[in-house]
Amino acid sequence: MPLPAGDSKYVECREVRGDVEILQDLGKSIRRSRELTCQLYSGYRGTGKTTELLRLKDDLEKKNCFVVYFAADVEDISTQDVQYADILLACTRHLLAHLKQANSKPIADWLSDRLQDLKDLLLTDIKLDKPLTIELQIQQFAKLTTAIRTEPTQRQKIREKVEPHTETLIKALNEFIADAQQKLPNGKTQLVIIADNLDRIVPIFRDNGRSNHEEIFLDRHEQLKALNCHIVYTVPISMIYSRWATDLKDNYGIPKVLPSVMVLYRDGSRYEAGITKLKETIKRRIEPYTDLDLETQIFESKEVLEQLCRMSGGYMRDLIQLAQEAINRTDQLPISAKAVQRAIAEVREVYQRAVEENQWQTLAQVHKTKEIGNDNLHRSLLFSRCLLEYRYLNQKGEKYTWYDVHPLIWELPKFQDALKQSDDT
Repeated sequence: MPLPAGDSKYVECREVRGDVEILQDLGKSIRRSRELTCQLYSGYRGTGKTTELLRLKDDLEKKNCFVVYFAADVEDISTQDVQYADILLACTRHLLAHLKQANSKPIADWLSDRLQDLKDLLLTDIKLDKPLTIELQIQQFAKLTTAIRTEPTQRQKIREKVEPHTETLIKALNEFIADAQQKLPNGKTQLVIIADNLDRIVPIFRDNGRSNHEEIFLDRHEQLKALNCHIVYTVPISMIYSRWATDLKDNYGIPKVLPSVMVLYRDGSRYEAGITKLKETIKRRIEPYTDLDLETQIFESKEVLEQLCRMSGGYMRDLIQLAQEAINRTDQLPISAKAVQRAIAEVREVYQRAVEENQWQTLAQVHKTKEIGNDNLHRSLLFSRCLLEYRYLNQKGEKYTWYDVHPLIWELPKFQDALKQSDDT
């Protein structure tokens, strides 16, 4: 689960993530820019992006920004099937809900013009001759986004009704935002939208070879940037590492990526600082419940604990899941090497199922070279977390990025066979 800003369980990992720091990388751009910004933020699902974005929200709010944050997949979109109109409707809904003091007549007028077309889909009984209050507007946009998220049969029908009118909705939203900017509470001076969990949108490839990711973040980039406020969108990591990387940079600025915590150097030697951060993460999670020593009383030895940390690959979600699985297999502390090994085996089996037959050789090649190719095969492996990204700074302060196979995959027979075949050729 993401940690709220200021949570005592949070561990600062900047130094083991290649000097990545969201308050500097995104926050300063928002506060210092003379123009409105639209930025992309990415990373593996479960690597800690939401925790970092909540930190960003808290920091911006302390510095006179009014932040509208929402996790899009909770109430607004189905990650299995997303189009641009879905995101625009979600932004509209949350702006209305957070800025009730603003004049929402432009959006009410837009919605009134659409209600005749949408009334059967919304099952609405609103009288069109009565003004739409802001509460009714929120209610109707909530119905739209809920239907898009949960009802596949209604999803496309709603899009067909809304899509021809997205430009007029953007215009109405900007009129609403202009009024809201004059009425921000408590001395706030800037409006910021953070649309989280768009990185979870599943890639769907069309017959022409292009993906829905490209349709949303490239084809519709002008519309995504069109709202007159600062915006942060999360974006699938596979999109960052595509042939469209320079287009994303030109359209949005350099996308910011939250990598995994480095637990090994490129040559396979132990990276002590990374292991220490992962141990601290586990310690912070259990501190509210016990004061037992982590390395001798919670786990049976330092070596057992560090084995669990290494096998996580520095991927935070797997670190927590491995620890939880080991605890579930323990009736009495300390957690044994056997319990940790069983936990590793359970999660490893999940990764084995995630790898397709034509991907083993690709994994073996990345493991040897620590580099990835710019193709859909490598992007798919990044999206599934079978490949992990790491960053570090050398003594000159230069940043290096490298990739490796998730350590849980290393001992799988098919991966070992692929390595052997790679060596033979």
